Amino acid sequence: MLKVPAEFVQGNEPLPPLRGTLLALFDAGYSNEEAVAWVFEHNEELGERPIDSLLAGRKSAVRRATQSLAF
Repeated sequence: MLKVPAEFVQGNEPLPPLRGTLLALFDAGYSNEEAVAWVFEHNEELGERPIDSLLAGRKSAVRRATQSLAF
């Protein structure tokens, strides 16, 4: 059974900025599991977990944080 973290849903819809963030992580070579882990781990550049930044409307800051991840 597929499970989706509650933080990924806003109302009855997917969190709008999540798609672009996950696509940036996939483009950087992250697997599905690695991308989800990154979203939930504390990020020094953001000073919080990326999911918390996304929920607070700081999509641009999260996208900047993904730019240095490409390998």
